[in-house]
Amino acid sequence: QVQLVESGGGLVQAGGSLRLSCAPSEGTFSMYGMGWFRQAPGKEREFVSAISWVSRNTLYADSAEGRFTISRDNDKITVYLQMNSLKPEDTAVYYCAATSRVVGPSRSPSMYNYWGQGTQVTVSS
Repeated sequence: QVQLVESGGGLVQAGGSLRLSCAPSEGTFSMYGMGWFRQAPGKEREFVSAISWVSRNTLYADSAEGRFTISRDNDKITVYLQMNSLKPEDTAVYYCAATSRVVGPSRSPSMYNYWGQGTQVTVSS
């Protein structure tokens, strides 16, 4: 079973930036896209952003639009989430996911069949 490994989380002040990275722990696997989700304490996991591995099409949640940028490196099989102008409400565990089920970026967690363990992002006010 492929494992995804996230990195780049941490503590930052409001208005600051972080860049999250995600890559498979070993080997390669067939996939059509990758995405980022987050889950704050007491809340359901929510979609943040996704990117197609084929077309480079991207999707963003309204809360991320204009502040976050998703990108990918095909050679490194790595997806990045650049997060700028961070707000305290962005505090959550951020999860990376990959899909071999659907072509194109997807907002639905059920479309993703590979998940990382999550990385904590904390934004202080």
